[in-house]
Amino acid sequence: MQAYIFPGQGAQFPGMGKDLYDQYSLAQELFAKADEILGFPISDVMFHGTEDDLKQTKVTQPAVFLHSYIAYRCLAEGMPDMVAGHSLGEFTALAVNGCLTFEDALTLVSKRAMAMQKACERQESGMAVVLKFDDAVTEQVCAGIQDEVVVPANYNSPQQLVISGSKAGLEKAMEQLRAAGASRMMILNVGGAFHSPLMQPAQEELAEAIGQCAFSMPTCPVYQNVTALPASDPEEIRQNLLAQLTSPVRWTQSVRKMIEDGATEFVEFGPGSTLQGLIKRISPDVQVMGK
Repeated sequence: MQAYIFPGQGAQFPGMGKDLYDQYSLAQELFAKADEILGFPISDVMFHGTEDDLKQTKVTQPAVFLHSYIAYRCLAEGMPDMVAGHSLGEFTALAVNGCLTFEDALTLVSKRAMAMQKACERQESGMAVVLKFDDAVTEQVCAGIQDEVVVPANYNSPQQLVISGSKAGLEKAMEQLRAAGASRMMILNVGGAFHSPLMQPAQEELAEAIGQCAFSMPTCPVYQNVTALPASDPEEIRQNLLAQLTSPVRWTQSVRKMIEDGATEFVEFGPGSTLQGLIKRISPDVQVMGK
């Protein structure tokens, strides 16, 4: 069985999508439609912008979504048996399996980006990666810090867990983790505490937009970040998509569940190869490729 997977924020790079635009008329149509929906020429920024241009809030998330979705539309051979996306990538997965239209998914991604940016500006916060250390100990350390916000945010692969929270919360957690034996930790260059309770204002802002969107019956299950389980019910998918903003991305658990349910080949569509690397660490024997 074939699983299609889609990356999240951080996979962007200058020139992204230009090769697709140059080769496929469908890509040209979709980029033109995206420029119209967003109200600015995001295709120009993607093709000709700098790294800093691509880091703009209004650009980053829609750009990764667009590259991934258009790559799927132009390069996919057949329909997947299941789909999943890492954080933002879940919106791409839902456009691919027909749960959301391209137009609605892009609009929601844009609104999500803006809402997250506003939430980031409310408090100094961030994320840090903890490498080659016991997830359970990291969870215990985070749970023990009561006076600041710090939580597990991304279960990326075995022994790679990202934590998220206030600046003071991250400092406390990293100090305690160091004392517990964690030697490889790094603050990430991100705008704020994604997938933590500090994203609640963004969740509240996005709730209305997601509530007004039509969610259709998908053509195949989506393995959602919040539960790491397959979902096909549109209302369940809607609720999980909203909960994702303040909940951890259970990527390791999702991939393991997809393999348990019969996935033998994973195909990553979009910029970069981050998910391919993570899957190889989660399950070295499974077949992985990128497009």
